Amino acid sequence: MRAIRNSNVCVLYQTADLAYVWAENLPDIWVDVWHVGVYDHELMQESMAAKLGVAKRSVLETGEPQSVEIAVPHGDQLRWFELSIDCDRDDDNATIGVVTTAVDITELKRREQVLKTLLREVSHRSKNLLAIIQSIAMQTARFTGTVDDFLFKFRGRVQSLSYSQDLVTDSNWRGAQFRELVRSQMQKYVDVSDPRFTLSGDDPYIFPGAALHIGLALHELIVNSTSYGALSNGQGTIAISGKLENIGTERMSLVIKWDERVPGSFKETDLNARFGSAVLERIVPISVNGTSTYHIEPNGVSYSLDVPRSQFDL
Repeated sequence: MRAIRNSNVCVLYQTADLAYVWAENLPDIWVDVWHVGVYDHELMQESMAAKLGVAKRSVLETGEPQSVEIAVPHGDQLRWFELSIDCDRDDDNATIGVVTTAVDITELKRREQVLKTLLREVSHRSKNLLAIIQSIAMQTARFTGTVDDFLFKFRGRVQSLSYSQDLVTDSNWRGAQFRELVRSQMQKYVDVSDPRFTLSGDDPYIFPGAALHIGLALHELIVNSTSYGALSNGQGTIAISGKLENIGTERMSLVIKWDERVPGSFKETDLNARFGSAVLERIVPISVNGTSTYHIEPNGVSYSLDVPRSQFDL
């Protein structure tokens, strides 16, 4: 009995009428109310006492050990105990009492609850990610004419998702900082230290779902630029900015701007190829509950995405 005093184990003894006779290493929640002759219903809620009573009477009648988990209110929380119940016999092998070993498993229960919450969150996020991929696949198929073209565009967009997802995961699912999100999408195509590329403005945390979609928008702009714009000839410039507007009001938002300038002018075929991007004009704005504008001019491209306050943190 002395050996368990430094553990979370408690041992209690009851006579055949289930009145307590002695206890060793009582948990603090029972120290003030326990006494010789006390019964379970005086130590805990009636529902828990009834559950224990059924198990203990079974032990007395059959001699077979029982195991029960109970929850006991303690302040605004619950304390959980795993109880192992055994019968006590005299020299004539007659059952004369019940020995209960109680182990405090509160911390284990809390860990189980955290794990269940995390698993539900992972499941929810996985479903969201699969829905995004399905949407990308459908939209990519609608605007491509060949299998090879579809595979090229689809792989690029999925890879863009993976870059953004890495940032979200590294932040423990908080999201991704705006500038880091831009750099992660740009680094495959351009040296971010190149003076022809500038990144300025505010740097809020973009929440996970919005980060994935904004990453897609950036990817779309970058791919277009490598095919027809500043990144195709090495002579143009790209300026990306993020600016918080209407700070301190309900209309607060993050305005992301892409300004691409190309010396000379685009060919007519290039202009036609860049029009009508479903990702930039429909999928991303709808997904972040925002709005966008997309303009293609003879010597450049401008894109603006207005992201509401609900999609980012300062």
